[in-house]
Amino acid sequence: MHEIVLGDVTITRIMEYYGSVEMTPETFFPDSPEDAWQRHKSWLTPDFVDSDTNECVSAVQTWLLRSEGVTILVDTGVGNHKERPYAPVWGHLNTDFLGNLARAGVRPEDVDLVINTHLHVDHVGWNTYLHDRHWVPTFPNATYLMPRRDFDFWNPANEHRSTLGRGNQNVFEDSIAPVYQAGHTVLWDDSYRIDSNLTLDLAPGHTPGSSVLTLQSGTDRAVFVGDLLHTALQFVEPDTNSCFCEDPAQARTTRRRLLGWAADTNALVLPAHLGGHGGAEIIRDAGTFAIKEWAPFTRL
Repeated sequence: MHEIVLGDVTITRIMEYYGSVEMTPETFFPDSPEDAWQRHKSWLTPDFVDSDTNECVSAVQTWLLRSEGVTILVDTGVGNHKERPYAPVWGHLNTDFLGNLARAGVRPEDVDLVINTHLHVDHVGWNTYLHDRHWVPTFPNATYLMPRRDFDFWNPANEHRSTLGRGNQNVFEDSIAPVYQAGHTVLWDDSYRIDSNLTLDLAPGHTPGSSVLTLQSGTDRAVFVGDLLHTALQFVEPDTNSCFCEDPAQARTTRRRLLGWAADTNALVLPAHLGGHGGAEIIRDAGTFAIKEWAPFTRL
């Protein structure tokens, strides 16, 4: 099952990529407890770590939401044919992402709203596609919601220095600026109410403008957390950051706060990159958190 219904909202999991990101757990998560990967190996493998290669396994997926008659995409992955000299794992892909979206019943022109939780290379790629040697909006009828703080941070004109170094090179130029210049972008700050079911809120730390999308419909709750978590280990080791967090201390504080809300409200936590079942319900557990139940999506 790649589709579930929470309240009045339908959620469909659209895959672009699933596999190694060519980084070991120790490199990807340098501040993780020394023995954590071994202690939790029984359930981290094979969905989140390849024990044969000792490489992290990640999904690049888009959450397709249908709410109050509106078709919404949460994050747009890597994209095809992008030049990524400092992120080669994401360079020159040729995936069937749009085919997967079509099989879920959605054509590019059907999309009403695109949400970029933040503006990293693997969250904005399908914002655009190559047409007659120019990058143009993939979803011609959509409004693209981008956090203003990330838009300003990643704009090369502002010359901010990032922990990614050059890892986001070309991303603003080929996946953000063309949408903005076409007049499709709404830049928001602090919070943004989408409809009676869905709200965007800033959740900074991973990037200055990182955000989460909260779903509250009837008695059902879910939160789409982008890169607040890259791996399921962070459910049980919430102080563990990825090596890509711009403000590590703030990222830890934000992660604990939102995981605490999810545990207290029985909300389904849906990160951008979790393989396996794609997310989980969690509970509080002696100062940290534990997995109560995996999300009901089909395991990859």
